[in-house]
Amino acid sequence: MIHVAALYVLADGPYTGLPDVDMWAITRDARQYPGPYPCVGHPPCARWGRYWSGGSSSRVRRLLGDDDGCFAAALEAVRHWGGVLEHPEASHAWRHFGLCTPPRAGGWISAGLWDPGWTCCVEQGHYGHPARKATWLYACGVELPSLKWGSSGQRLRLDEGYHSAEERRRAVKTGRCQRLSHRQREATPIPFRDVLLDMARTASA
Repeated sequence: MIHVAALYVLADGPYTGLPDVDMWAITRDARQYPGPYPCVGHPPCARWGRYWSGGSSSRVRRLLGDDDGCFAAALEAVRHWGGVLEHPEASHAWRHFGLCTPPRAGGWISAGLWDPGWTCCVEQGHYGHPARKATWLYACGVELPSLKWGSSGQRLRLDEGYHSAEERRRAVKTGRCQRLSHRQREATPIPFRDVLLDMARTASA
């Protein structure tokens, strides 16, 4: 029996093969999700993150928030059916949709004076990600767990974080540069997936 819908997820990712999960991968348009199950949403973040423009070397003009309505649809699904969605820390979607900025130190706060949801910041490094991967969550209509708050310690970087090519070359030479692949950066650790699923399941409890 289906209990949760996983929206905007990889077809061969951590939600694959779970018997109680209705998986909406790239082959299904999650913007059209009709319910009735509570959701775990992973809407695309490329146009909402720190590098939404694609960087100075990008050959294509990018627009902030140009995700074809994916975040808006995920937010509405979570508000309507209950559940939780995740986005990178400092996502511009929070300000755009009037959500409060959660404290980096952790803890749930109201998503806004007139908003029904709650928001927090948590590092996926606590749950097995090789980087700290600070993440913002928005939850609505579910029980709010106490997560592993605060810093997950010294880990690999999600991005290069160098001011020049020469600085990066020095880091490579000294062994301080350890880059993650795109798939490694985007991956959701199984323990963190389980936290999100367990939250969503409480919406129908």
